[in-house]
Amino acid sequence: MSDTTEEIRDLTVSQRESAERLLNLTQRMMAALSRRKAPNPGIEAPGPDLYAKTAAAWWEQILTNPTRAAEQAAGFWEDSFNAWLGAIQHSSEGPGTGSDKRFADEGWDANPWFDYLRRQYKVTSGAMQQVVADLDTMDETDKRRLRFFTDQMANMMAPSNFYSTNPAVLRRAMETEGESLLKGLENLVNDLEANDGELLVKLVDDSAFAVGENIATSPGQVVLRTKMMELIQYAPSTEDVHALPIVIFPPWINKFYILDLKPQNSMIRWLVDQGYTVFVASWVNPDASLKDAGLEDYITDGYLAAIEAAKSICDQKQVNLVGYCIAGTTLSLTLSYLHQIGDTSVNAATLFTALTDFSDQGEFTPFLQEDFVEGIGVEVDRSGLLPARVMSRTMSFLRSNDLVYGPAIKSYMMGETPPAFDLLFWNGDSTNLPGRMTMQYLRGLCRANEFSEGHFELMGRKLSLAEVTVPLMAITAETDHIAAWKDCFRGVQAMGSTDKTFVLSQSGHIAGIVNPPSKKKYGHYTNPDLSVSAGDWRSAAQFHEGSWWPLWNSWLAPRSGELVPAREPEKLGLGAAPGSYVKSRGI
Repeated sequence: MSDTTEEIRDLTVSQRESAERLLNLTQRMMAALSRRKAPNPGIEAPGPDLYAKTAAAWWEQILTNPTRAAEQAAGFWEDSFNAWLGAIQHSSEGPGTGSDKRFADEGWDANPWFDYLRRQYKVTSGAMQQVVADLDTMDETDKRRLRFFTDQMANMMAPSNFYSTNPAVLRRAMETEGESLLKGLENLVNDLEANDGELLVKLVDDSAFAVGENIATSPGQVVLRTKMMELIQYAPSTEDVHALPIVIFPPWINKFYILDLKPQNSMIRWLVDQGYTVFVASWVNPDASLKDAGLEDYITDGYLAAIEAAKSICDQKQVNLVGYCIAGTTLSLTLSYLHQIGDTSVNAATLFTALTDFSDQGEFTPFLQEDFVEGIGVEVDRSGLLPARVMSRTMSFLRSNDLVYGPAIKSYMMGETPPAFDLLFWNGDSTNLPGRMTMQYLRGLCRANEFSEGHFELMGRKLSLAEVTVPLMAITAETDHIAAWKDCFRGVQAMGSTDKTFVLSQSGHIAGIVNPPSKKKYGHYTNPDLSVSAGDWRSAAQFHEGSWWPLWNSWLAPRSGELVPAREPEKLGLGAAPGSYVKSRGI
């Protein structure tokens, strides 16, 4: 009998139960961690070159301007003293105040020690960021990367992230007699077990949702299945519909049902109610058998197959298309290809937050340099895929306080159950990416910007942004951190179409698009002059209250043909919406 077991027997019943739970959870955690794959340093941190460049720039600054360095050091110690003094005197001024929600709990103000920790953290993190800002001799790309990773270190070091320095966590532990700590450990172990030893914070209670039951419930049928997608045709809700159907291509990084979360905010239902025949591509969640699938497979077995199926089902020579995010980028590639082969199947296209010009990599700059791209190459060589959890983790750290540390505090330190929130459920339902497609996208588009420059080689041709010539509307989002609207604007400007409409919605990558008129929430900006810079376009743009969806409908309707009797989707034995591909989870 082990010493631990004998010690447990000497405790009270309540203490014994807690100790046994702790022992069991510890054993489970060790078992989960043993399943973790060997780490890939290439995607864990920047390469040694960035550290060397930073050190060189820092020493150069000290040697060329020692007075400035001395002033920085003196300023840091002065601010540190003032932080201590402000906490003792309980001053309402200084770095301890502000609207930072990490320090919203009353304990940060009520206790001088916690007040000091908060103030000193603000001083230290501010000093770290100022040192980076003052490195004048660094290349701008390297400096943007250094700024990002410095911010990550500062976010990680926040006193709110540690048990002993978070007053809300300590108070909760005392109120629950330690139960919150045990529950938090249980949540941590569950997350480790769910991800084979990798730590990926669960943001939502996924037991509250079931695809096809309480989300993604719009009625329809799967009318085509290829190796890359299931094509869903939705049932009409009007007696007549426009002759030309709409085929929507959502991003394949996540699932299509962001456009059909629930009836009241479903874009799919809204389009059906406006009298359109709606098709949606539900992309496959790739496994190792699709490791060699490239962008050409998405085009051939996705876009082109869906176009032909929709034309045949609706007995039309043309269709209207929609592409969201990476699917909008690939829709643009498809339009260039169709232009080159003289195919006029596409009547008009709509792009949602779609990047086509990657000359400015925006917030993804830290991850799109050669060291990280090589690291991703190593990752895809392991299994032929970029696993869903790698992409999810990358996206999360772009907003680490909101998507990593905040949820971790609530789940692991406070012992709270994650909320039942449909948007967060969708956000966590990400997919794997085929290795070949991943590297094509990173190297040819993101790194080399070959499509914008007119020489992206695909399907035996050199595709060019200038060959996107169909009438198009581009929707972007004002606070989008994934596809910055100014970068989208630059791509639209380079397209060859003579009929272009650009819309800037309020909010971000998701809420700026999924913005139903019934909510009366986010407005949008329009300006027909696309010949000016993005900044000048915005300055002269007209603001409109409410959703851009009605504007889109007024643009789309006259480009969708006459009204014809509504089409019921045929049951072909492939299953009802939302299909089977959407239910496969990533790894």
